[in-house]
Amino acid sequence: MQEIIHDEDVKSPKTSGSSVHSVVSSHSSIHDNSRLVDETRRSLKSRHISLLAIGGTIGTLLFVQIGTPLTQGGPANLLIAFVLWCTVILAFNNCLAEMVVYMPISSPFIRFIDHFVDPALGFCTGWIYFLTQATALPFEIVAFNIILRYWTDKIPVAAMSAALIVAYIFLNFVAVRFYGESEFWLSMGKVILMIGLIAFTFFVMVGVNPLHDKFGFRYWSSDSVPGAPFAEYLGTGPVGHFHGFAACLIQAALIIVGPDYVAIAAGEAEDPRKTMPRAFRTTVHRLAGFFILGAICVGTLVPYNDPDLVESVINPRPGVGASPYVMGMARLKIKVLPHIVNALVLSSVFSAGNTYFYIGSRILFGLALEGKAPKLLAKCTKRGVPIYSVVVMVLFSLLAFMQVSERGTLVLNWLLNLLSSAGILARAFICLAYIRFHKAMKLQGIPRTELPYRTYLQPFSAYYACVALLVIVFVYQYTLFLKGHWNTVTFIFSYGILVIAPILYFGYKWWHKTKIVPLEDIRFFDEERKLVE
Repeated sequence: MQEIIHDEDVKSPKTSGSSVHSVVSSHSSIHDNSRLVDETRRSLKSRHISLLAIGGTIGTLLFVQIGTPLTQGGPANLLIAFVLWCTVILAFNNCLAEMVVYMPISSPFIRFIDHFVDPALGFCTGWIYFLTQATALPFEIVAFNIILRYWTDKIPVAAMSAALIVAYIFLNFVAVRFYGESEFWLSMGKVILMIGLIAFTFFVMVGVNPLHDKFGFRYWSSDSVPGAPFAEYLGTGPVGHFHGFAACLIQAALIIVGPDYVAIAAGEAEDPRKTMPRAFRTTVHRLAGFFILGAICVGTLVPYNDPDLVESVINPRPGVGASPYVMGMARLKIKVLPHIVNALVLSSVFSAGNTYFYIGSRILFGLALEGKAPKLLAKCTKRGVPIYSVVVMVLFSLLAFMQVSERGTLVLNWLLNLLSSAGILARAFICLAYIRFHKAMKLQGIPRTELPYRTYLQPFSAYYACVALLVIVFVYQYTLFLKGHWNTVTFIFSYGILVIAPILYFGYKWWHKTKIVPLEDIRFFDEERKLVE
């Protein structure tokens, strides 16, 4: 299903970190045998890849919005939900890792779905995933302006948005190594911030604070906080406890992501057979550790029913004013640290936007390689940057200027609700691609020992992650169906993706007459793999 153009100018990624991939896509019925060349370069080093996921996943959600599920479910439900969802992410990571290390191509998982399941599903997944990243980008620019207001509201929103967009353009237009280097240091700042907050929590809970209060796990006890450590939400008794846990689990699904960002960069990674396994192993452990420890920390620093915390959920404060960490500092009369946290969170938000910019352009690039987006989007500069795909991301970043008007902000919120579960749906389709990948190997008599990277509990991990992801997509806004909670607008924009996805899938299938790829016809990108073997 894929051929390599053997050209004297093409060097193996194993021998050259700046090699160019040359690919001919050949779904003849879809592409009309058109030649599409992958001109990206393998310039991302192992340290760049390892921190890439952190750049897009650790931001305001972990530092600020984590207070919302804390108020809904209490510290115990928050911790249990985060631990449970980390097992889903680990299972999802196992699926991606096996396929990507075996076939480290550009925009891999979108193309895996195309070749292992159905070209129509690849088209559907690619576009909904792209839109998720493209709309997340302007939201990070909006978040940057909100975080900045912690200090001042004198800086014009339009001017700051323009400055951010220019910075993203510079980092993404020049060469991928500039993006990788910038993201490495920005993500390192997030790691330092998270480790610092974890250390801060430990020291203040044992009494190293201005009040000399050795509060320990006081806020996990019902003797100190009524109802702790499990909070009631939308009801009382067992029903209230169930809704509290469900709210925390849904928030965990929206907050904890990551391995797919690592996979996107596989086609631009140096020596991917060595780089990618290390990245998958360290990234998922690092993310799980940060999120699980983060859940413990916020539940330890602030009681779930703290009036200021509850009020901040209803009426968000500028900057990190709504962060449970900052509220914990205020309770302990600590005045300097909140400013340091705000500064580091500001850099985290910039980093997240930078990652969305990169990921969105590579998704478009992968769609173009498979003939599911205009061929122009597959064109790269001499430095291996998909120039026109990057231009499209620039256009989406301009949506950030809508925040200057109240009506524009409302539209942005609608877009966020519409696409917030799209990324989860796309990950479920990736698990489906792995299930087909696993079955095809077994049917064709290919032993798993041929895989350069193997994970445990397969294919159980794939089924487990796929089911969990699909369940979250359908119950994402289940509270709308409870008595007195119905909202038509929220329903339309929360579940609109379940209408958009089938339209994209069946529309493409009808137009191109595609069929589910028979297991015996799956070729595992045989020729492309030769470039890295």
